[in-house]
Amino acid sequence: MEFDPDLKARLLFQLNEILPADCILTATEDLRPYECDGLTAYRRLPLAVVLPTSTEQIQQVTQTCARLNIPVVARGAGTGLSGGALPEENGIILGLARLNKILEIDTNNLVARVQPGVRNLAISQAVDQYGLFYAPDPSSQIACSIGGNVAENSGGVHCLKYGLTVHNIQEIKIVTIDGELVNIGSETLDATGYDLLALMTGSEGMLGIVVEVTVKLTVKPETVQVLMAAFPEVTAAGDAVAAIISAGIIPAGLEMMDNPAIRAAEAFAKAGYPVDAAAILLCELDGSASEVEEQAASVSAILQRYGATSIHTANTASERAKLWAGRKSAFPAVGRISPDYYCMDGTIPRKHLAHVLQKIADFSQQYSLQVANVFHAGDGNLHPLILYDANRPGELEKAERFGADILALCVKVGGSITGEHGVGHEKLDSMCVQFGEPSLEIFHAIKRAFDPGELLNPGKAVPTLHRCAELGAMHVHHGQLSHPELPRF
Repeated sequence: MEFDPDLKARLLFQLNEILPADCILTATEDLRPYECDGLTAYRRLPLAVVLPTSTEQIQQVTQTCARLNIPVVARGAGTGLSGGALPEENGIILGLARLNKILEIDTNNLVARVQPGVRNLAISQAVDQYGLFYAPDPSSQIACSIGGNVAENSGGVHCLKYGLTVHNIQEIKIVTIDGELVNIGSETLDATGYDLLALMTGSEGMLGIVVEVTVKLTVKPETVQVLMAAFPEVTAAGDAVAAIISAGIIPAGLEMMDNPAIRAAEAFAKAGYPVDAAAILLCELDGSASEVEEQAASVSAILQRYGATSIHTANTASERAKLWAGRKSAFPAVGRISPDYYCMDGTIPRKHLAHVLQKIADFSQQYSLQVANVFHAGDGNLHPLILYDANRPGELEKAERFGADILALCVKVGGSITGEHGVGHEKLDSMCVQFGEPSLEIFHAIKRAFDPGELLNPGKAVPTLHRCAELGAMHVHHGQLSHPELPRF
C-alpha cells in the first residue's frame, strides 16, 4: 500500500529538525545496505534510515515516530541471522553504529560502560592490558555490536562455561518508544524488583532501544589448552560431548564440526583440520595449570573411549588461535562452496545430540539438500547450514521447510527453536510449534506494556494468534507434534 506522501514529508521535516542532514538517508541507493541483515533471503527498503550520535537524538526520534505512528526498527551492525533488523516499508531504520564509544573501564569492579555500537571484540581488546576480557564471543565478534548482542542474547564458543550475554551484563539504559530514558539493572550485583534486565536481553528490539550497556569483565585464566579430536562417525563425536559433561567437566568451549564444514573451513582458514574426519571436536580447557592438566587427561581418555582416531593438543596461543580461526570462519567458508546457505539455530538437550544429528542427515536425503553442521556442542546449540541455490525455483522454500523440520525436531526432544540468533522474521511460524496460546498471549501483553502502539520492530519474534491459527494446531504437546504437515519422529 502506498505510504501517505504528506505523512512522509512531515516525518522527514521533523527528523531534519532533530538530526544533521548527513544523519538521514532517504535515497534508494543509500537505503540498499539496510534492506536486510545477515539473513539476505528477505529484503525491504525502509522509508528512511536515521543515524543518531547521541541518546538525546534517539529520544527525540522515537518521540517523533510515536506521534506520527511510524514504526521504528533498531539496527546494530546488521550481522543478525534471523531477519530481526528487516525494515518496515512504512517505517524507519534507527541505526546505532555511530554510538561506538567505550565510556568507562572500571577494573576495581570488573565492569565497562559502553555505547551500543561498540564492537564485541573491541571490548576485549580495550581491557586486554589489564588481564581481562569480555566472555561472550559470537563468530561475528569482529563486527557485531554489543547492542545487537543484548537484543539477541548472543553467545559464542565460550558460552558453555562463561554464559550468554544475559550472564555478562549488569545494567543497561534503554529509550522507550515515548522517548523516556530508563535504567534497568544496577551498578551492584543484584537489583530489587522484577528482573527486567533478563527480560530485555533477547527481546529483539521490541520493548526498547538499548543506548548504553554495562558489561561484566572476566579475569583471564592462568592456563589455556585446546584439544582437537577427530572421529570416524558424527554420532560418536556427539556421544563424546555428552560424556565429557556427564563427567563433571565444563570446558570453556566445546565445539563440533562435521565433514562438509571441516573441509570448507580448512580450505578457507588453513587451520590444520583433518579433512578425512567425519567430525571434529574442539575442546578448550582453562583454569590453573594443575586443574587444566588433570581435566585434559580426563577428556583425552573420554575421547579415546568414544573412538577418536586422533587427538591433537594446542598449548601455545598461536596454535589455539589457529584452531579457533577455522571454527569462527566456518560460516563464510561454507559460503564459498554453495551459492547460498540457510543457517539454522536450534537448541537441544545434550543427551539427544547423536540422535538429532542422525535425523538431520535423514532430512538432508529427504530434501536432496546438503547440510554442514557447525555448532556449540557443549550447550546443545545447533547451527546446521542448509546448502541451496536461490536461482533454482523452489529451492529456498525447500530449504525453509527443511529448517522448520529441524526446529520442530529440536522442540520435540525438549529443546528450543533458537539459542542465540533470535526469532526475528525467520522463525515466526516455528514459534507456533513451541508455544501455545496462553504463552503467546503473555508475550503480547508484555509487548503492549512497553510499546502500546506496537511500533518497535513490529511483526517480529512473537507471532499473532491468528497467524498460528491459520497454520493449524502446531503446538507440541508432551513431545507429540500435532500439526499434520510436520514430521513425526
